[in-house]
Amino acid sequence: MDGPAAQEQPEAESARSQRLKKRKQFLFLASRGRKAPVSGLVLQLFRRPDTDVARVGFTVTKKVGNAVVRNRVRRRLREVVRIVEADTPLNGLDLVLIGRSATIKRPFAALVADFRKALALCQRDS
Repeated sequence: MDGPAAQEQPEAESARSQRLKKRKQFLFLASRGRKAPVSGLVLQLFRRPDTDVARVGFTVTKKVGNAVVRNRVRRRLREVVRIVEADTPLNGLDLVLIGRSATIKRPFAALVADFRKALALCQRDS
């Protein structure tokens, strides 16, 4: 890629949260992190004092539905994080959002509210 778009991409990547992708990272969060189940999702959170970058992972089991449904749930959860991250600092947090079957049917505004509630519950406990 040539031009201005190629030069802007690294900056945009550093401004956003990073992704958790390795199984080891998910298992660590499941064992040591705080857990907050709410109506539309389950949030696992671990505070990392050594960094100010947020890392986010998403998981949806096959119980939720076929691949199309699971991908739609993941897309909705990614958008929820993007919206909340715009006005709430998530610095130094590892987050895993676990999609439920209710995630796909839940109104989007309620899903955003669920994430904010789960975030507040986890941060209050730590």
